Amino acid sequence: MTITQIVALMIFIAMFILIVLDKIERQWVTLACGILTLGVVFGLCMHSTDAIIETLNVKSIFTKEFWYVSGNAEESTSGINWATIIFIAGMMVMVEGMAKAGFFRWLCMRLAKLVNYKPIPLFISFMILSAILAMFIDSITVILFLAAVTVELAKLLKFDPVPMILSEIFCANLGGSATMCGDPPNIIIGTSLGYSFFDFLTHTGLMAGISLVVIIFYFYFVYRKVLTRTTGTVDYSTLPEPKSAITDVKYFVMSCIIFACAVVLLVTHAITGLTVAFIGVFIALLTLICFARYISELLKKVDYKTLLFFIGLFMVVGGLEQTGILEKIAGFIGDVSGGNIKVMVAIILWVSAFASAFVDNIPFAATMIPIINSLSASTGANLDTLAWTLSMGTDIGGSATPIGASANVVGTSVSAKSGHPIGWGRYCKAVAPATIIIVTISMLFIFVVYC
Repeated sequence: MTITQIVALMIFIAMFILIVLDKIERQWVTLACGILTLGVVFGLCMHSTDAIIETLNVKSIFTKEFWYVSGNAEESTSGINWATIIFIAGMMVMVEGMAKAGFFRWLCMRLAKLVNYKPIPLFISFMILSAILAMFIDSITVILFLAAVTVELAKLLKFDPVPMILSEIFCANLGGSATMCGDPPNIIIGTSLGYSFFDFLTHTGLMAGISLVVIIFYFYFVYRKVLTRTTGTVDYSTLPEPKSAITDVKYFVMSCIIFACAVVLLVTHAITGLTVAFIGVFIALLTLICFARYISELLKKVDYKTLLFFIGLFMVVGGLEQTGILEKIAGFIGDVSGGNIKVMVAIILWVSAFASAFVDNIPFAATMIPIINSLSASTGANLDTLAWTLSMGTDIGGSATPIGASANVVGTSVSAKSGHPIGWGRYCKAVAPATIIIVTISMLFIFVVYC
């Protein structure tokens, strides 16, 4: 390992420790470590202006491919992923507009009434809803509005929303693994290797479906006692009717139409070529136009801390990319497997899962794609098998820690914003074992069906 690689790795480890300690707000931690990466790693150690420019990646915003991908062109994934940040910001604006119209309160009351306001049936239905929606909508969007619904419901029914939010995060990542448009790594894998929505659905989708049944039972046994414990007595007869949550019928209808547009655009974006950045900007502008009276209010409520966190995180991970550390991790797989398909699958799955728990799974997936291509060419291993293995490893492994996937960051941020912060200990205690269970199930499934 070179000095440059050691310094980049030390900055990443320092950032990780500071985030876990939770003494300083995490957006300042990642931004400070990101600036250190630019100045110390790229500036002092590498003397490379190109590395700084590539990691900041600002020029990509002004290219046609950033907004529209035609033919076999690929979306840029190196450095700061501005497409992800712009998309999240756009979805945040949409969610705030829907909240302003009373959509989330209406939805939570409707769901609560359907299950007779019982926490455990509601808990299970939200997990299933999270997984199904994440198959067609980006998992970030799913968690943005489901976490908001959960917080509203917890206030009304007087229970702790954290167990529901954690299970929703996991199920969103699990559901996202089932299709090409569900999770960012799948989008990268699909566009790079030429897979379609239905290719993922018939392969990773089957694994995700089996895993969802197992994980519902898991979270039920983990949280069944907590869910039946309330912080006060609830008089169900005094609870308002769902329709009373709608603050303005006109805005409610408009917010539903905007949400439907977002769903259609996200489901079809691989066909239309419209990137997630374009969709995010379009949906945000549409929301601001429809809610013109509340533009200032909506913009103020956007969670800028989360956006800054992502920017800093991408810069630090850019240091690992530029110095070749991620490539070393990926190259290790090819050396150790020695051409044995089962060993190869096990290593790709577990290394991808472990790495994605600590390094954002988007750049890791992008780094791994040329590796599985070369492995397939040199060993004769089926590329499809390696692709499904990489998909499940990065998607599910990213669930294990609060920073492993975008949905985790957004979900924990919504929870903290509502007065229910989720520390690393509480998160990992419940979700890390679930991750190990599902990765194991995926490995056994791949062994039996594909090897």
